[in-house]
Amino acid sequence: MKILVINCGSSSLKYQLIDMHNNDVLSSGVAERIGIENSFIKHATSSEKIRLEKDLKDHKQAVETILDILTQGEGKVIQSLSEISAVGHRAVHGGEMYSKSTLIDEQVIKTLEDLCELAPLHNPANIIGIRACQSLIPNVPHVAVFDTAFHQTMPQSSYIYSIPLEYYEKYKIRKYGFHGSSHRYVSQKVAQLLEKDVKDINVITCHLGNGASLCAIRKGISIDTTMGFTPLEGLTMGTRCGNIDPSIIDFIMKKENMTISQVMNILNKKSGLLGISGVSSDARDVEDAAFKQNNDRAKLALEKFSNVVKKHLGGYIALMDGVDAIVFTAGIGENSPETREIICKDLEHIGIIIDDEKNKVRGKIAQISSDDSKVKVFVIPTNEELMIAKDTMQIVNNL
Repeated sequence: MKILVINCGSSSLKYQLIDMHNNDVLSSGVAERIGIENSFIKHATSSEKIRLEKDLKDHKQAVETILDILTQGEGKVIQSLSEISAVGHRAVHGGEMYSKSTLIDEQVIKTLEDLCELAPLHNPANIIGIRACQSLIPNVPHVAVFDTAFHQTMPQSSYIYSIPLEYYEKYKIRKYGFHGSSHRYVSQKVAQLLEKDVKDINVITCHLGNGASLCAIRKGISIDTTMGFTPLEGLTMGTRCGNIDPSIIDFIMKKENMTISQVMNILNKKSGLLGISGVSSDARDVEDAAFKQNNDRAKLALEKFSNVVKKHLGGYIALMDGVDAIVFTAGIGENSPETREIICKDLEHIGIIIDDEKNKVRGKIAQISSDDSKVKVFVIPTNEELMIAKDTMQIVNNL
């Protein structure tokens, strides 16, 4: 069985074609900077690596280009799309409707559409990816794997908000959490590296990318995470503000004569690293501006990002009464030694000591903590696609 995994993010689209007989990745790649200048696709097979510079104005165009690469030219790995047995789609927000992965039908898509107001940067992209694949790869099962599912184990004290309880009872306003497949994958992977059962350790996973979240995982179970009712809550991100005083919304509306929709658009799409730095939503651009161009606003953006991560990291250590391992993953977490260093700096008193030489690693599994660090710190590239493929195969096999 060959499963194509489509993982549409806010400005990227990861994909893998996996032979599930042995979990062999036939091809993998990523379309980056979708909707941003200088977009491109990196595509890899067992024998070829291709970088295609192409203007990708939206996710639909990215999906179409990727399917062309899979079936023709030097990146070809299958004769036709008919070799694909199923497609697994990352779906960001399932609300309380979906606590596990599910076969996609029109009702599922309708639910995703209804929940777009809760995940305005992602659910629309997920739907575009689903529709594009359904039209180009018809007559095969399509499965939605929800980011929110892993966090359904959170206790009520973690997911409930300090607003009148009636709003949860009437409208299900609560913390849902996201990046579930990524947090689940790296927590299981770090347990293997520690040669322990995931049920015997406490882990804090740091999924740091254009979208970013931390997760406190006690004995394999998510007990809290930084993203909330929508992916807007929590950390400073590429274009999202993260936690702010809610009164700021009303204040900006009055001062700028804006509607609530206009302000929410600013908080979702014009804030975060982009809003502070004035440079870009892409952390690589911000780092270049900060470290190579000595741009003060870019430096401030990185400091803000790192400080917010550090505060949540310390809070989760307290919440779990200690931690065995911390894992950095996703684009920034895997590839920015500078950011990891800033986050972990001055945490020796709680048992976190980074080895400067080990921390130079980018994009591969490594322990970056020193040998005498009480808390082990790792870089582990995430593999949400494999988790999505496994859930997809299980559902297809049960049809």
